[in-house]
Amino acid sequence: MITVGLVGFGLSGRWLQAPFFVLNPNFKLKSIVTSQEITQELFKDTQKAPSMDALLADPEIDLISICSPSSTHFDYCKKALEAGKHVLVEKPMTATYEQALELIEIAKKANKTLMIYQNRRFDGDFMTVQRVIQSGVLGDILSYEARWHRYSPILNPKPWKEAIAPANGAIYDLGAHLIDQSIYLFGVPEKVSGDTFTQREGSSIQDAFNMSMDYGKLKVKLSSSLMVKEFEPRYVVHGTKGSFIKHGLDPQEDHLKAGYLPGMDGFGYEAKENDGKLTTNLAGMEMKASISTFQGNWMYLYDNLAEVILNGAEPIIKPEEVAEQIRIIEEVIKS
Repeated sequence: MITVGLVGFGLSGRWLQAPFFVLNPNFKLKSIVTSQEITQELFKDTQKAPSMDALLADPEIDLISICSPSSTHFDYCKKALEAGKHVLVEKPMTATYEQALELIEIAKKANKTLMIYQNRRFDGDFMTVQRVIQSGVLGDILSYEARWHRYSPILNPKPWKEAIAPANGAIYDLGAHLIDQSIYLFGVPEKVSGDTFTQREGSSIQDAFNMSMDYGKLKVKLSSSLMVKEFEPRYVVHGTKGSFIKHGLDPQEDHLKAGYLPGMDGFGYEAKENDGKLTTNLAGMEMKASISTFQGNWMYLYDNLAEVILNGAEPIIKPEEVAEQIRIIEEVIKS
């Protein structure tokens, strides 16, 4: 069993990570660094820790999971790895490519696992898109578009989310997921370009972006805005044999906030109205079909993390891939 110390008990720590550590039999969530009271029955065997230093000094703790503000990720990861702990860190991994490479080197020297919480690889909608692409029914992929829009004109009540700070802004937040998914599907692009900008009144950060990733014949377009009221398709994929259009958004986050836990009936399933629409050519016949969305399952990440730490398995989320994501973000911001 892997004993875990969690840093932060906000959205990610409380809803997206802690329940999975408790429910996965490979982990024991021992301590959480938080100013809040840990009152949920689910966490009755978990204690409150005064600081991250207390976690680092605890010889029972094997893994530090970092869910603190983005600007702290590099320093906290470095301290944890140098203290001989495995690390799971929320995205973004770091603010800079140079910092990402430094963490990878420290993890290698310490012989410790460094995994980044790119949980959106295990969203049902994305896994469905991935399977459609890999099936070959679209032929050679020519264009791939992914969007993550919201309508949130009011500034975030968490001050650090709206502060001008390293690794803050939409491209480091939602963009980190969209870029990661694209690299996971297609590898590192030949060229990137794009723009980050501010749309909400009173905002100090870059809260929207548009960007392109060039793979030669394949062109990828990614975008995010907090000022979109009527949502476009989340994914649009066109190939030499057909197209796939997907609306909706993986429901796991909403399920967890509502107290609905992994393993319960229906957890992670999207509504049928969001089934993807496939148009293709099969044996000379034009075909249209609805494709059911896979069940989203972020537990895959935790299962793989346990296998990596306990048995030396191959990590699905490689820090080198995520470092390329950070390099791309920096390049778009500079452009």
